Amino acid sequence: MADASVLPADSPVPDEIVRSALIHAAAEKVFAIISEPGWFINDGEYREHKVTRQGAITQVVDPVHGSFQLAIEVREPPNRIRFRWLGGGLGAISDAPNNTVEFIIDPAGTAKRNLVRLTVRERGFAKLGLDEAVRRRNFEENYRGWEQQLRVARELAEGGPRQTDQQ
Repeated sequence: MADASVLPADSPVPDEIVRSALIHAAAEKVFAIISEPGWFINDGEYREHKVTRQGAITQVVDPVHGSFQLAIEVREPPNRIRFRWLGGGLGAISDAPNNTVEFIIDPAGTAKRNLVRLTVRERGFAKLGLDEAVRRRNFEENYRGWEQQLRVARELAEGGPRQTDQQ
């Protein structure tokens, strides 16, 4: 059975996705996870990526999804990081339509209880230049995908060290 649409059929595709999750961990631990370029490129399970940097551009190669270019636009440890990304494109990141993915960590607990709210904001669907049906499909896939990625961040932060096949 196909997933139900997250958007009413007659509504325009929004330019932004906003999703949040509560995580029982210190902001610094969560920031260490989310500041890794491309950590969110996966299928709901963390996996290592080949990451190379050339100037302001970071190339992330995922063994399943391929190659992505990212640039860090804002880095404010331990509360905020924003990536501009261009999935699989060639050339400078400014040469093609792209969007931004921003992660914000806000305190949600007390001094005695480490609890943060991790919010992701993906912006830029309107300027991707795709037709409405493709934009709608991409929006809906990403909307559901951020739920998976926030779960990955929570599991990594709450569950201790990362598990990889090479351990």
